[in-house]
Amino acid sequence: MSDPAARTELPGLVDHHVHLGLVDWERLAGGPLCEVHDLGWEPDAVQAIAAAPPGGVRIRFAGPFHTAVGGYPSGRAWAPAGAVVQLRDVREASEAVARAAAAGVFAVKVALSALMPLLADEPLEALIRAAHAHGLPVIAHTEGPGQAWRAIIAGVDVLAHTPWDERLTEAQARRAASSGMTWISTLAIHEGEALATAVDNLGRFHAAGGRVRYGTDMGNGTQPVGVSPREVELLGEAGLAGEALLDAVCGDASGAPLLASHHPFPRDSKQLIGWLADCERIDHAAALGGDAP
Repeated sequence: MSDPAARTELPGLVDHHVHLGLVDWERLAGGPLCEVHDLGWEPDAVQAIAAAPPGGVRIRFAGPFHTAVGGYPSGRAWAPAGAVVQLRDVREASEAVARAAAAGVFAVKVALSALMPLLADEPLEALIRAAHAHGLPVIAHTEGPGQAWRAIIAGVDVLAHTPWDERLTEAQARRAASSGMTWISTLAIHEGEALATAVDNLGRFHAAGGRVRYGTDMGNGTQPVGVSPREVELLGEAGLAGEALLDAVCGDASGAPLLASHHPFPRDSKQLIGWLADCERIDHAAALGGDAP
């Protein structure tokens, strides 16, 4: 029998971008993920899941996508009508944020996709002001020429995806990092040129001091329910290692259950993937010593 004292420990992992309405979320119970952030679904449905979550998993939710009339993701087969709020003007933007805040969201989600009608500057700015007045960060899905930069200069707090469809300039990456913005990785949903662009953008944002958070867009395509080894691998390819890598995957897991593994304490993405494959959940009362990040 292995010596329990030889275990190494980490806080539980946090996936900062999931869509619980598109997955068998009960399969999250007992795994390494201790917290997931739903970034776009019907408020009533996701509230019900959060009220009775799978064992050991905390659920935070942003409620619906806020978008232009006819904007992304309205009309998408996977997006129920209640998951999308279409905004015409400043008043509607402010009222929508107030409703979201009353529903208990932890953030406000906005969609800026040039593939469909785009929210104008005035309601976007009003949405950001209203969210901040309620103490809520704004998380943006950006897609299409100039939309990531638009979110950066508008004062959006978080990009739901690392920009993948255009390469940001060095100055833009530094501006995003210096503003205190967070980028959620979601690298593994891409392949080919889009993947290369996303890894490059994230690497330069991280090198400039930007705050990176692990997120998979679980529910999008074939992303696994649970931890994504591929996402961890790609974080390594973007230059995250050591404390930066651990901060990205479990830096927001305050008060969460611990994970313990008999693997050596992970220092890079390859080691972390092996560590997670071997780990088990332990409660705080049962937690024993070992290395800590």
